[in-house]
Amino acid sequence: MLSLPWKTFRILLMLLGGGTLLALLLFLAGNVWVLTSTSGRIETELAKCQPRQVGIIFGTSHWTRSGARNPHFEGRMRAAAGLIQERKVDHLLLSGDNSTRYYNEPITMWKDLLDRGVPESAMTLDYAGFSTFDTLIRARDVFTVQRALLVTQDWHLPRALFIADALGIEVQGCVAPTQPSDGTWRLRAREWLARVATLGDLYVWGREPHFLGPQEPLQITPRPDLSVAAPASEGDTARESEHDSSASTPQ
Repeated sequence: MLSLPWKTFRILLMLLGGGTLLALLLFLAGNVWVLTSTSGRIETELAKCQPRQVGIIFGTSHWTRSGARNPHFEGRMRAAAGLIQERKVDHLLLSGDNSTRYYNEPITMWKDLLDRGVPESAMTLDYAGFSTFDTLIRARDVFTVQRALLVTQDWHLPRALFIADALGIEVQGCVAPTQPSDGTWRLRAREWLARVATLGDLYVWGREPHFLGPQEPLQITPRPDLSVAAPASEGDTARESEHDSSASTPQ
């Protein structure tokens, strides 16, 4: 006959095993939900990306830890410039992290795109895009974006599209081309975890953005051949978000 301590140990093992299995199933189910609900709105070829008045470009570091140019940054910039040149979008919202005076993703994107021939009037800088969630909720609540083309890598787009859907923004995804790199597998693996965390942000603990501020509707100069474009505000000068927190203003 089994002793009481052994019976207790077996029960604990069974509970632990059952809990682990349940967590694994929830993890897989969460990822499947995000991937299947967004897969039909991701275009892998730049020329086939659906026209939108606004393209949202997600920030990332210009350099890798090894000091090389970040291929993911390069891919996003190439896609953003191509969308403007191909008249797929009228305006780019460059949203990224500017948490310290030495790290400024929006300004870095802006300078790079200027070098690629993108006019200043076609860009607005958002310095408080500290995360995918923050970028999208600020796009909706600060910059009053209702429809947009999201531009980032294929492993990031499903989560970005899913968040936008939950926030009520009508979006399509356009894949930014990227050369393979040694660290990409880590980013893809981390994205599996991030998708599940996003479900918690949206439906469990009700995540709030780091900083919002008053509305600053985008000032867009519409292109006459962009037939799907909605009515835009008047103005033709490059803009920065004027009411960000001190941590997100340009340094």
